[in-house]
This record gives sequence, structure tokens and C-alpha cells, in this order.
Amino acid sequence: QVQLVESGGGLVQPGGSLRLSCVASGGVRSIHRMGWYRQGPGEERDLVAVITADGSTNYGDSVKGRFAISRDNAKNTVDLQMNSLKPEDTAVYYCNADITSKWFELARNYWGQGTQVTVSS
Repeated sequence: QVQLVESGGGLVQPGGSLRLSCVASGGVRSIHRMGWYRQGPGEERDLVAVITADGSTNYGDSVKGRFAISRDNAKNTVDLQMNSLKPEDTAVYYCNADITSKWFELARNYWGQGTQVTVSS
């Protein structure tokens, strides 16, 4: 079955950087819109960044100018470069994608398990 697996989370000091990666596997036919969401303690899951199949991007207001999303269609991956990290960026970051599998004609939305990012001094 189709799965999304994130990696790259960890502990970093304010002002530091991290790069998150997400790979889709398991009968992937095509990946359409994909991106990252995050959920801090006691908060709703919010948009961080999304990227379409043709490379168009959209960012949440709080991360514009600091984060950058990219994708590699040949590798079925999406990355999130996070710079100038702030304590308020602390959250579980989830990979999300609309994917068509090899066995079904309709795309469905998938979520990864999440990776913890902690920004603290």
C-alpha cells in the first residue's frame, strides 16, 4: 500500500536550520499536490507549504521567507528546508500528498506518521 515516510526532524537551537524529507512508496502511479503541515501542542494542524505537480508553491504566512519546499518527481520525494527557526516552529511535521496508485483510478489523500521538530535554547 502507499505510504509516506518523513525524516529529518530533531532538536535545533533558535536561528538554526533543518531539512525534512518525505518519500512516497508502495504502488505509486503519480503524485499530484503534496506538502507539509504541522501541529504544535494544543493546536490545530496547519498548512506549512504545498507544491503542485508543475512546481507551483504556497506557504503559510508564518514561514514565508524562511522555509522552502521542493520536490523530486523521479524519486517521489518532497523536502522542506527550514531556516531561521523559531521556538514557535516547534511541532510535529506531517507530510501530505494526493496520490494515484497503480491499482485504482482515483487519487486519495495520504498522511505520513509525522516527525518531531523542536526549537529550543
